[in-house]
Amino acid sequence: MHFFEFTEEQNMIRKAAREFAEAEVAPRAAEWDERDECPLDVFKKLGELGANGVFVPEKYGGPGLGHVERAIFIEEISRHSAGLGMALMTHHLGVYPILRYGNEEQKEKYLPALCSGERFSGLAITEPGGGSDFMGQKATGEKRDGKWVLNGRKCFITNSHIADVTVATVRTGIDDKGRNKLSAFIIEKGAPGFAPGRKEHKLGLRASVTGDVAFNETTLDESSLLGPEGGGARLGMEGISEVGRAGMSAICVGILRGCLEEAIKFANERILYGKPIAKIQAIQFEIAKIRTDYEAARLLTYYAASLKDAGKPCSTEVATAKYFATEASVRSAKRTMDLMGGYGVINEYPVGRFLRDALTSIPSGGTSHIMQVVMANGTLNDFHA
Repeated sequence: MHFFEFTEEQNMIRKAAREFAEAEVAPRAAEWDERDECPLDVFKKLGELGANGVFVPEKYGGPGLGHVERAIFIEEISRHSAGLGMALMTHHLGVYPILRYGNEEQKEKYLPALCSGERFSGLAITEPGGGSDFMGQKATGEKRDGKWVLNGRKCFITNSHIADVTVATVRTGIDDKGRNKLSAFIIEKGAPGFAPGRKEHKLGLRASVTGDVAFNETTLDESSLLGPEGGGARLGMEGISEVGRAGMSAICVGILRGCLEEAIKFANERILYGKPIAKIQAIQFEIAKIRTDYEAARLLTYYAASLKDAGKPCSTEVATAKYFATEASVRSAKRTMDLMGGYGVINEYPVGRFLRDALTSIPSGGTSHIMQVVMANGTLNDFHA
C-alpha cells in the first residue's frame, strides 16, 4: 500500500470483505448485541474467507497477506459489528505469537486449524491488578518433574470462553535485577486445571465474549513453552503494542464509517421545514466533523499497519492511531446521535450500539491515558534536541 492508495489486490479484498459483511454480519449484528453472544458460525465462515489467518504464510494455511489487509478485514466487519471485529482481532492476538515465536512443530500443529476457522485463539495477559502493569503479573509457572505447572487468574480476556488455543504469559522467576521473568505458553482448551471463569456483561462489543480464565495446578508439557523461557515480556508487549492496538484502531475506523454512512442516510431522508436536514448548515457542520474523524483515523491506522508490514518500528504510530481512532469514534457516534434527535436513542437504529462499542474500545489494549504515555515516550525519543 502506498500511503494514500490501496493496491488492486487490497481493493479486491475489501470488496470481498464488504460483501461478506453485508450478507452475513449486518442482518444479525443487532441480535448478537442484544443477546450478548459471539456468533461462532460466522467466525468459522471468516476462516474460509481468509480473515482468521490473514498474515499467516500459505505453508501454514494462511493467505500470506499482511497487516494492512488485516485492518481491511477488521474495518469491514466492524462497520456492522464491532463486537465480531473484536473477536477476530483477539483471535489474531493468539495466532501472531505462535507464528512469530513458535518453533516449526508448534506452527505446523496449531496454525492451519487457527487459519481455517476450525479452532479459535486468544491471548491471556491482563490480571486483576491491572493490565497496564504488564511486568507485575502474579500468575506463576514453575517446573516440576519435567512439566510446567501454572497457577493464577487472568481477567478481561476476550475469547475467554470460546478459545480452543490460548497463549498466556505467567511469571516464571526473578532476574538478577529483581524483576519478574515472564514466559509464554500455548494452552489448549480442556487442559487439566485450566478453565474459563466469570463471563463479563459488557457495555459494548457484545458480539465478543470477555471473561476470566484460571490456572489451578495447570500441568503442561515442556513443548507448550512458546519462545524462550523468560521471553514472555517481549512476546506479550509486541503482540499488544503492534497487533492488539492496531486491531482496535481498525475496529474504530469501522465504527466511524458506520457513523458517517448512517448520518448521511438520515440527513438525506429526514425532512424538516419542507427540506432534507442535509440542507441545513448546522447539520452539514456535524457531517464534516464526522468525515474528518473518519479520514484521519483511517490514515493513521493504515499508515501504522503499513509500517508493521515493512518491518519498521511502529509502536508509537500504532498508539497514536489507537488513541485517535477510539476517541474519535466516541465523538462521532455522539454527533451522529445528536444529529438524529429522538431517533438517535431508538435501538432500531445502530447508532446507540456504535456509541457503546466505541466507549468499550477505549480500555481495550490500553487506555487513552496509557496511549498518550506511549506516544509521549516515543516522541521524546524521536524528536530530541
